[in-house]
Parts: sequence; structure tokens; C-alpha cells
Amino acid sequence: MTSTRYLKIAERLATELAGRPPGSRVASEPELAERFGVGRAAARSALQELERRLLVRRVQGAGTFVNRRIDYVISHSRPPSWHATVEAAGATPRSQVKSVQRVELPAELAERLERPAGSPVHRIVRNFYIDDLLATWTEEWVPVDVAPDLDLALHAVESIDLVLRQMGRAHPVRAWCRVSFEVPPAEVLRGLGVEASVPVWLVDSVNRDAEDGRVLMSSSAWTRADAVRVVVELQEETK
Repeated sequence: MTSTRYLKIAERLATELAGRPPGSRVASEPELAERFGVGRAAARSALQELERRLLVRRVQGAGTFVNRRIDYVISHSRPPSWHATVEAAGATPRSQVKSVQRVELPAELAERLERPAGSPVHRIVRNFYIDDLLATWTEEWVPVDVAPDLDLALHAVESIDLVLRQMGRAHPVRAWCRVSFEVPPAEVLRGLGVEASVPVWLVDSVNRDAEDGRVLMSSSAWTRADAVRVVVELQEETK
């Protein structure tokens, strides 16, 4: 077997996977080794090559799946809603609330939320899925005075943007955003199921009410690079 045999296997698999829906399970290393009559090392290299091309994604403890990468567009003219943005890209969004707590606002977030440190806030930790594949681990902070019953509402409504519009009578817009490529902390690594050396997108943002300017939410979203390509659109101000 030549050292390039794994590339031929990867090309064959790439052609086969092209017509399969996102989230479909891909054969395991032992299955590929048996099918192509190669060793586990070659099968592993073939899957790694597909992963490098972002055609598949490997999830710790679950297996390898057909991947689809979407454009996640950040724009002042678009609603700051994960669900709306993913749907606009032609994919199916889903969120899962991991925890909702009423806590005191940490000092390092006081300036961003324009509230005194120690003010009551909701801290929400959620997982976001694209086509049923885990894509994002998000930590969100919403002042209690914006939506006192947010913790209850999230059991019935997945979108915080929608909750703020309905309960807070607000019109959220993205007021500030910073995008970087980082290796996540341990809690996020565990939540996303990625290896410790794999960087992901980090999108920090602040949303305000379009009408009265009050800060509604601050969030930090860690998103797998094999799930989305972050696109930032800038618009010129018109007079």
C-alpha cells in the first residue's frame, strides 16, 4: 500500500457522501479498514482528510457525520437571532437550555451591560444545533429588569430574541460585536465535544433596544468552525 492510498479512499468517500443529507453517519475506522482492505491507520487518515476538507465532522463518543457548513451572517440590519440567521442560511436550527440561573452581575461584565456589578441578571447556558448537529455553546446574560420571567419563558420558547420582543416589549438589534478564533476553555470544550487543540469561532456581542437604546443582552458564542463560516457585513450609514 502506498502512502497516498488514504487519499484515494478519501476521494471515493467524498464522492459518495456528496449526495447524503447532513448528519448522516459515516462508516467507522474499522468498517472502512475492512471495506477497503487497509489498516486502521489508513482508514483514520482518510477520515482526517475528509475532516480537513470540512466534509465530515467527528464528535467525541458519537462518531463521524456528514457535514454541512453554513454562512452565519452578522449584520446590523439583521435580527440578532441564532434561529433566524440559521433559517436564513437554509438550515434547521434548534437550541437546548443547559441551565438558567439568577445571579449577581460579575464586575467584568458590568460595563458591557451598563448595570452596576452585583445587579440581578439571568445567566443562560445553551447548546445550539444546525440540522441536529451540535454547533455552538453559548453563555448569555440578560438583566432581570429586562425580562423578569425569562427563566420560565425559555421552557416554552427557544428564541431569546422572541422572548425579549414579547415579554420585554423590546426590539433587539446588535450594537457591538467582536469575532475571533480561539481555543475554548475546558467547560466549552466538553460542551462542544472538540479536542483541546482545536480552535473555534468566538463571537462576543451586545444587543440593545432599537427604540430606547437600553442594553438587553450580552453573549459569548463558541461555534465550531466546521459548522459555520462567520460572515460580517458592514453597511455604510445613509443620510
